[in-house]
Amino acid sequence: MFEARPIAAGSKAEFHAELAQQAEALLQGERDMIANAANLSALIFHSLPELNWAGFYFLREGGELVLGPFQGKPACVRIARGRGVCGAAAERGASVLVPDVHAFPGHIACDAASRAELVVPVIGKSGVIGVLDLDSPLPDRFDAEDQAGIEKLAAIFVAASEL
Repeated sequence: MFEARPIAAGSKAEFHAELAQQAEALLQGERDMIANAANLSALIFHSLPELNWAGFYFLREGGELVLGPFQGKPACVRIARGRGVCGAAAERGASVLVPDVHAFPGHIACDAASRAELVVPVIGKSGVIGVLDLDSPLPDRFDAEDQAGIEKLAAIFVAASEL
């Protein structure tokens, strides 16, 4: 049985490496995408400090992102591809790191408390299948090390779910 443990790493890189190890252990042997998205959202939300939302949106027919498993306050259910930070990451097929969401043109405010956002595309064999979205009430909460760490978690999710 998996048991999350507090991460007491010295550096941010060490923190993200330990978080990736925990994610691999948590998802090991489970192929169901929804179960894995739910557990990974919970692991991220309860491990990374200063978050107010962590979760997934999955692309559906017509290119619309639809809310998947998450942790945090209720969220926007549908986001058009190319709209907001999540839509931009899905459209570009690349991560979008926003230090201050109020400065991002077209930002969608699902939670008015959010100030910084990091959205990583979830890329399977067929291309972008969704995004992994993190929000923080603190401006400048995320940096390049966080982006690399969350991109690794998205890759672990794809591999475990065999997408």
